[in-house]
Amino acid sequence: MLSVMVSGLLPIIQIGYIFIINFIFMPSIVSLIAGFQKRVLTMTTHTFPHTASDHAKRPAPLRYLPGLLVTGVLTGFSLWLSQIAWVSELGLGALTLAILCGIIIGNTVYPIFQPICADGVNLAKQRLLRLGIILYGFRLTFQQIADVGATGVVIDLLTLTSTFFLACWLGKKVFGLDQQTVMLIGAGSSICGAAAVMATEPVLKADASKVAVAVATVVIFGTLAIFVYPWLYQLNLHHQWLDISPQSFGIFTGSTVHEVAQVVAAGHSIGSEAENAAVISKMIRVMMLAPFLLLLSAWLGRSQGVKRSEKSAVTIPWFAVIFIVVAAFNSLHLLPQSWVDMIISADTVMLAMAMAALGLTTHVSAIRNAGIKPILLASLLFLWLIIGGAGINLLVGHLL
Repeated sequence: MLSVMVSGLLPIIQIGYIFIINFIFMPSIVSLIAGFQKRVLTMTTHTFPHTASDHAKRPAPLRYLPGLLVTGVLTGFSLWLSQIAWVSELGLGALTLAILCGIIIGNTVYPIFQPICADGVNLAKQRLLRLGIILYGFRLTFQQIADVGATGVVIDLLTLTSTFFLACWLGKKVFGLDQQTVMLIGAGSSICGAAAVMATEPVLKADASKVAVAVATVVIFGTLAIFVYPWLYQLNLHHQWLDISPQSFGIFTGSTVHEVAQVVAAGHSIGSEAENAAVISKMIRVMMLAPFLLLLSAWLGRSQGVKRSEKSAVTIPWFAVIFIVVAAFNSLHLLPQSWVDMIISADTVMLAMAMAALGLTTHVSAIRNAGIKPILLASLLFLWLIIGGAGINLLVGHLL
């Protein structure tokens, strides 16, 4: 019965995936959306000439309110959509739907309200995401973390190093890109997306334009991963090519998908077991950011002769550390289960709001601004993360 159901759903999932790819990459769609955004921005300038300046003078809570309301409405709509039977059968969870709705609104009408919503949207995308990941620890225990264990650490380490060195080699030797752009894209693809790009920027002292290019590439392909990975899982489940459990696929997802938010969304679409393993694997990968930055800073200091006084401060992802502390606290079972359930429900809302905010700030026009060479580099790294990452996962899983 399951195979029949999956067989019936697979073409629909595949059609949806192809549609998403075509929607993002078709030149006509890019031009259409870019033209629409230009008209909307022109209309916004004439309609709300003083909106941004007036909004900036408001007290902090009021500045954040409009953006939080927008992401909250998109979250509520996404939660409602996820309860519809045929939508859930397509593997579209609330988090995936939230980012989809955000992308649609963000590339159409959102520019009208962007001046007054930007503060709240950025708050949801950054602070609520990190708070959501911290509270995600209430879904996990140390026993689950131990199940991932050394296997997850070795997989993350091999994936990180191989992806970053591949980015450096391809970017310089094949595409002729500058070192800063190559390393920013490599850091974003190999560790944790835009957060890794932003953390690497002060170490490299990179230009703002190069940071924007790197962020655009990891957001584009990380967003694609939200849809590709559940589709790959269903495809393998249908054809039975590999004997992979939901937990193993979750580790694969966490060790290869760019952003923390994208890992949560992709894992959520597959199932709770895959989601838990994906988040644990991803958080181990995120915690590797600090040692990565230390090593990169030391290497740059030796290779470029940078003086000790000129070295940049290293960003430590404290939210990843607190996530582990919360999981440890939850392992003690000190809180009533009803309290934990309420925290988990609130956490789902926070993560969905972060997804909606991420979608609102993901613009199709970013593909044109990034240029063809960074896009090609990021696409090859994306393929390596899927194919090479799968090989690393299977090899380490077989050996350990």
